Amino acid sequence: METEQELVKMFQNPLLQNGADPWIYKHTNGMYYFMVTRGNRLDLWTSPKITGIAAATPQTIWTPPAQGPNCKHIWAPEIHHIRGKWYIYYTANDGKTGKEGGETRRVFVLENDSTDPTAGAWIDRGHLRTTYAGLDGTVLQLRDELYFIYSGYGYFPEYGSALYIRRMTDPWTLEEGEDVLISAPTEAWEKQGGLAVNEGPVFLRNNGRLFLIFSASATWSDDYSLGMLSASEGADLLRPESWRKSAGPIFAKSEVNQVFGPGHNSFTKSPDGTEEWIVYHAIDVSGGGSSRRSTRAQKFGWHADGSPDFGVPASTTDKLQVPSGE
Repeated sequence: METEQELVKMFQNPLLQNGADPWIYKHTNGMYYFMVTRGNRLDLWTSPKITGIAAATPQTIWTPPAQGPNCKHIWAPEIHHIRGKWYIYYTANDGKTGKEGGETRRVFVLENDSTDPTAGAWIDRGHLRTTYAGLDGTVLQLRDELYFIYSGYGYFPEYGSALYIRRMTDPWTLEEGEDVLISAPTEAWEKQGGLAVNEGPVFLRNNGRLFLIFSASATWSDDYSLGMLSASEGADLLRPESWRKSAGPIFAKSEVNQVFGPGHNSFTKSPDGTEEWIVYHAIDVSGGGSSRRSTRAQKFGWHADGSPDFGVPASTTDKLQVPSGE
């Protein structure tokens, strides 16, 4: 006869062995839609479980043209459901590398009006007309308004990136004006691995507050980590002074657990909606570099002041309880 402990379902990280820049979205139909950087295409996984992602068969929903501004280096896709339609925001460029590649890198948008994002046609809406070249675009829906936040190259012309925000008129169009700088990598913990970087922005909301979680330092570095900007939901988000940055990383490497470079994450809830989960990538060997990034997941909570408490990244040998409702 099984004991109570044996009846508790457990899992171990990683969820996906080759999974950089993971994005997971839980829809109203109870399904989880999952994407990672594939480099030369956009794949979409569908699963009723967070821990079932690896068992699902990915569907290639878009391949780039042979040439053009979005033909190569397809990175960091995010799927969103906005105003009744599906949108995918992804980073791409024209195939150039190095500094020239950075100058042609943009965030592009696909739209699909099908109920099921694995069906229907994806329409290319082009790239968002940001002030600067950049990557890692995300969207915040707040008070019937849309805001676009991305990692732009304007602050450090030679290298690195900073976070910019702009209001949107629709899911693929920015309002007239200039991008507003809300975070630049000025501290030592944001400059590890040879690059000064703020990237991978993603939002959390709790008790009337907004938390913009971002990744800092070079993605191949052991010290790639998560930082945080916070603001009141009622604040003017286009004013830099509305945002306050954390004094240091809020989620960082654990040498004890052999987890390095944790970052570029997304957030979701358990199937029954009672738990908060962070899905992120990390490296399993010190100095392993970006090619060893794998997708991990773990439950998180909240500090007494209402800010997120991510704890320490779990070891791949830890047995974790599956999300509630699985």
